[in-house]
Amino acid sequence: MNVLLVGGTGLISTGITRQLVAAGHDVTCFTRGRTTAELPESVAFVRGDRDDRDALERARDRVDPDCVIDMVCFDPEQAAAAVEAFDGVDRYVFCSTVDVYHRPLPTNPVAEDAPTTPPVSDYGADKAACERVFAAADGDAFDVTTIRPWSTYGEGGPVLHTFGSGTYYLDRLREGEPVVVHGDGASLWGPCHRDGVAAAFVAAVETPAARGETYHVTSEEVITWNQYHRVVADALGAPEPELVHIPTDVLLEAVPERTQGLRDHFRFSTVFDNTKARRDLNFEQTVPFRDGVARSIAHLEATDRIDPWDSENDDAIVEAWRTAREGFVADVGP
Repeated sequence: MNVLLVGGTGLISTGITRQLVAAGHDVTCFTRGRTTAELPESVAFVRGDRDDRDALERARDRVDPDCVIDMVCFDPEQAAAAVEAFDGVDRYVFCSTVDVYHRPLPTNPVAEDAPTTPPVSDYGADKAACERVFAAADGDAFDVTTIRPWSTYGEGGPVLHTFGSGTYYLDRLREGEPVVVHGDGASLWGPCHRDGVAAAFVAAVETPAARGETYHVTSEEVITWNQYHRVVADALGAPEPELVHIPTDVLLEAVPERTQGLRDHFRFSTVFDNTKARRDLNFEQTVPFRDGVARSIAHLEATDRIDPWDSENDDAIVEAWRTAREGFVADVGP
């Protein structure tokens, strides 16, 4: 099959591109040329900006794709331009996100028909609006498959933590320095390696049953944040981590500039139901988190991308919290 990736060199896209080639497809990536990736020699490139509709149409005319995989559509205007540019293509696979859902959701596990309003973030609201544009075009301009990943990680990407994606976190673990954890560390998180996510996209290209469907492609290894940090420490060969638990609302109020991810994502315990993806796309989590995060860390080390442990003000946050906690216990304790 002739496949055009809009975007093709990002974290998930790199895995998709490699696996499409391995499956025998002809692959062209439409990119701005600003991000490099190790891709098979057979991959072709078309340079352009996805906000330039004429460039999209030129890519379509040049490649004449059977399927388009759109990895970088972030607002409904981009979605509408894509519908016009690629009208007549057989299949369109759109990378959405589980952030389309409202949080907190009433029940776990979450199915694909869960509430999306009010949105959890502007990013999630825009992705949900994109979904609506593509749903309106489904079966008319082209057949649409929508995939909603969650917390995808892998070689070339960061290792998340309470304060986001700063790599200094890994050096703190390695050096035995205290690590801030939101709440009591018992909320749930589900990191999924990009190779498993990529395989679902490739299956969506090839599977007739995926036409017109929406799928979760998320971790089958949902763990607490306490477990998460211990797994990362183990992968680093670091000592047992010293986890400093600080109430989530305190962190959000004290350091709002560093807790956007916590506000919109990390504080919610959510489990997503992958039943549809397992049934139709043969989705499975093939890379355990312990192995995948070790590979991610090795890549960061090889590219000298781990910042020193004291790059941020975590020590000041830890000290301030410990002082406040001791004062609270002294004031109200027996």
